Amino acid sequence: RIGSATSLSSAVVNTRLQELVRLFKERTEKVKEKLIDPDVTSDEESPVASPAAPVPAPGGEPEGDKPSGDDHYCKMLCCTFKSQPWLDRLKSYQFPSSIDPLTNLMYVLWLFFVVMAWNWNCWLIPVRWAFPYQTPANIHYWLLVDYICDLIYLLDILIFQTRLQFVQGGDIITDKKAMKKNYLQSQRFKMDVLCLLPLDFFYFKVGVNPLLRFPRCLKYLAFFEFNDRLEAILTKAYIYRVIRTTAYLLYSLHVNSCLYYWASAYEGLGSTTWVYDGEGNSYIRCYYWAVKTLITIGGLPDPKTLFEIVFQLLNYFTGVFAFSVMIGQMRDVVGAATAGQTYYRSCMDSTIKYMNFYKIPKTVQNRVKTWYEYTWHSQGMLDESELLVQLPDKMRLDIAIDVNYNIVSKVALFQGCDRQMIFDMLKRLRSVVYLPNDFVCKKGEIGREMYIIQAGQVQVLGGPDGKSVLVTLKPGSVFGEISLLAAGGGNRRTANVVAHGFANLFILEKKDLNEILVHYPESQKLLRKKAKKMLKNNNKPKDEKGGPGDPLIIPPKADTPKLFRAALAATGRMGGKGPLERLRWRLKELKAMQ
Repeated sequence: RIGSATSLSSAVVNTRLQELVRLFKERTEKVKEKLIDPDVTSDEESPVASPAAPVPAPGGEPEGDKPSGDDHYCKMLCCTFKSQPWLDRLKSYQFPSSIDPLTNLMYVLWLFFVVMAWNWNCWLIPVRWAFPYQTPANIHYWLLVDYICDLIYLLDILIFQTRLQFVQGGDIITDKKAMKKNYLQSQRFKMDVLCLLPLDFFYFKVGVNPLLRFPRCLKYLAFFEFNDRLEAILTKAYIYRVIRTTAYLLYSLHVNSCLYYWASAYEGLGSTTWVYDGEGNSYIRCYYWAVKTLITIGGLPDPKTLFEIVFQLLNYFTGVFAFSVMIGQMRDVVGAATAGQTYYRSCMDSTIKYMNFYKIPKTVQNRVKTWYEYTWHSQGMLDESELLVQLPDKMRLDIAIDVNYNIVSKVALFQGCDRQMIFDMLKRLRSVVYLPNDFVCKKGEIGREMYIIQAGQVQVLGGPDGKSVLVTLKPGSVFGEISLLAAGGGNRRTANVVAHGFANLFILEKKDLNEILVHYPESQKLLRKKAKKMLKNNNKPKDEKGGPGDPLIIPPKADTPKLFRAALAATGRMGGKGPLERLRWRLKELKAMQ
């Protein structure tokens, strides 16, 4: 036993020593790289202690076999059971002391239940009052749902509305007493109390009359607040607006059908040709009459009595007014939903009219149309800057960081620079779409931009004919960064870059970068140093071995044969003036020119 324990401890010590040696070697390599190239930004990490070797427990049972705290075990009598983790979280959950009504999704969900209770009262109270659907046999079901809705109203007043944050003097108030006082002094509180008037006590005197619950319909402020909150979180809010406007129309028809059945019952079912005759489904038949009346389709029986004439005239006036309002509101909703599409079509039509006026070739016109269509369908707008120009500078920066920071931070040229400088640079990036086979940049032209590929691919062309694909750059790749900082003639493009398919690129112009670097001199020095180093590395293979695909303007001449060089040397020693001497002089001249 003593020998086995000694061997185990020695094995643990050897493993520990080997791991420490490996960590110190890695640290030494990092320090060497830092000394060789100070621009390398590598975080020096201290050696992390290796996990200790597992030691057997004194009782003989390994610790891995024991139940851990993450498994949520609970002991009952002599047995061990697993408890549900969500049950523990539910028990420990605490209701928030304050609620942000603009961003809290839980509050939006609660408003949904409040609006459902409000819709129950608005839709069912007229039906129960006019139609004979509420009977002594099912009265307890109606009352059960009614009081559940009243409970939702009461919880909204006592729990949620008194915890809503509000803005006062530019500050967000989260104090409990201040939030409760703000709600008690608001118009919302007065309407909430009014909608919960206990008129139900009159049931004991006049019976269960649904009209006594009419004040429950006054909680309309919750409905409009729910609309605002829901539209703020929906990606296509116009769809909900269309549904809501349609519901307005259906509800007006619903109320009119209830009034028509009440008027028919007042006159007597089937007493005249105008009233409802009592056959078929009463609600469906009355709803059909309401549709024909409000939409003024015609084909209705003529009213006979004075009451029927007055009722029909009011119906016609109300129908014309309500239907015109609904059509106008629907037009506004659809117009707002298609405003972007209308703007896109307007720009497209104006551009086509301009090209036709100046007789632009059809090939160019087709490419312009293709650019319009692809840009619109890919990003939903023609110019992203128009969308962000209304936002404050801080919000534009936040959006730019979320969209572009992951790409820009990977550029080797900007690693180690001031973080705020990169943030300022993100706001200057401009998005451009290139069509298939468009030249992004051409060889020999002056480079004034750096390109970052957001979507699509570009190809670098070279070779003797200038059409061979040297490399294909994919999303996240960067090219042209050296041209931003190169001086003199070093900022010329060295190759042709062509879009392979549709390509969406971010462009950073040289003048924008220079304006930013004025405020960051240390980053400017670091960038110029890196640019010189990258330019030197790019030119080094060409100086030593020559580029494999770069043709020379004057090809190298073949070496002079040794026998011929010996004859020339002999002629020179003899001081000859013959043709060999002239040929030797000519070769020297060509060599100097080369």
